[in-house]
Amino acid sequence: MSKQLTLSTLLEPWAELPTTPADEVMVSHLELDSRKVTQGTTFVAIKGHAVDGRDYIASAIERGANAVIAQASDTHCHAHVETQGNVPVVYIEELDKELSALAARLYPLERMQLIGVTGTNGKTTITQLIAQWLDLVKQRAAVLGTTGNGFLDALQPAANTTGSAIEIQHTLAELEAQGAQYTAMEISSHGLVQGRVKTLPFKAGVFTNLSRDHLDYHGTMEEYERAKLSLFTQHLCETPVINIDDPVGAKWAQQLDNALAVSLKPTQAKNAVYAKHVEYSEEGISLAFTGSFGDGEFTVPLIGEFNANNVLVAFATLLALGFDKQQLIESASQLKPVLGRMELFQREGKAKIVVDYAHTPDALEKALLALRVHCTGKLWAIFGCGGDRDTGKRPMMASIGERLADKVILTDDNPRSESPQLIVQDMLAGMDQPSAAIVEHERFKALQHALNNSSENDIILLAGKGHEDYQVLATETVHYSDRESAMQLLELSQ
Repeated sequence: MSKQLTLSTLLEPWAELPTTPADEVMVSHLELDSRKVTQGTTFVAIKGHAVDGRDYIASAIERGANAVIAQASDTHCHAHVETQGNVPVVYIEELDKELSALAARLYPLERMQLIGVTGTNGKTTITQLIAQWLDLVKQRAAVLGTTGNGFLDALQPAANTTGSAIEIQHTLAELEAQGAQYTAMEISSHGLVQGRVKTLPFKAGVFTNLSRDHLDYHGTMEEYERAKLSLFTQHLCETPVINIDDPVGAKWAQQLDNALAVSLKPTQAKNAVYAKHVEYSEEGISLAFTGSFGDGEFTVPLIGEFNANNVLVAFATLLALGFDKQQLIESASQLKPVLGRMELFQREGKAKIVVDYAHTPDALEKALLALRVHCTGKLWAIFGCGGDRDTGKRPMMASIGERLADKVILTDDNPRSESPQLIVQDMLAGMDQPSAAIVEHERFKALQHALNNSSENDIILLAGKGHEDYQVLATETVHYSDRESAMQLLELSQ
């Protein structure tokens, strides 16, 4: 729950303020977006990556801000206090780097245990498997991430994988007030670099894998890797749980003294949970494990090798947190597939449709390899690439589709401000036989074509959007859902 603090008390760690109206102002809600300021809100004005919040101080005051905490500058030095329209404006040095600590003073956590999950792929699946498993062993668990924030049965939409430092702390405090004992949260590389989780105490930090993504932001894979590693080296992380089947994870596990290594293969790591035997069937994954917590086996109703890895990582994390192994084993069969993550839609006599969020080369490759094991007919791949994002992914993804699927349909993802035709041209450039690919820009029609031209033994992977129910075009965002398309075309009730 949020506290109420005077402005001067809130800012004590950073500045000793002179006796001013700031002593009288009570702060109960912080807001970074001036458009969301209402009567009694305290506006936090930082110099952001794209927008300078200090340009909107007057606007926030007009909307009813009771005070402003602003980033110091050459013209407004640290701890300087001024009033604008009877509203105190306090300037703090490098405020953009202090948001996590500032938010923690107003929205403190008392008992909640935090689990942070970072990596290119698998974050959503692992956080939701952890939360499901915790619920099954009678713990109240929430998630923060791509598919939304809150308890699994009542997720609220999230604008970003990792929200602002203030949003995160406020949301966590609200979840704790609603009874959450644990929260598993996805942590993006952007969130780590920008200090959005800087002061959060993670009971466990999880690394899934690292592959090409976000190079439009980080520039190089080395910088991207450094960003992810910082969860374990520059943040408050008690126990690192590392997937060592990923080469980057294998390297990190040797660098991090107290890491718990997780693998689908035998390992010599001194602190580890690894699989002795994994079996895949249409019913799911059966997994026998051994390692630092002893032996056991369980079955989960999920598809594909990378989900075996995700499940084992989630399981190892809960073992590291001290949960009873037998209770976890006994409840494993009740775990459910995650919304829009290798989610299967089927109807007798028709090809199976699998909706997945795969939107990176690595994720697309893993999804197709996972489905190949289950496919007795032709394997179809329908996917596109986002506009205004890393263009280097486009030929790579098309090449992977051509190599691993029997039929490829290139379609639109979120074209944003780019020409959909030019995006597809970039993709076709990565194919040995581009003329064999079908191009259908409308995702619904692409899926319709695949269904009309497939047999009941075929599997159609519809990749890229997963849980999303919108599509971002040049001038508007429209409602669109791959899951709804699958259900409509298979005539399944929603």
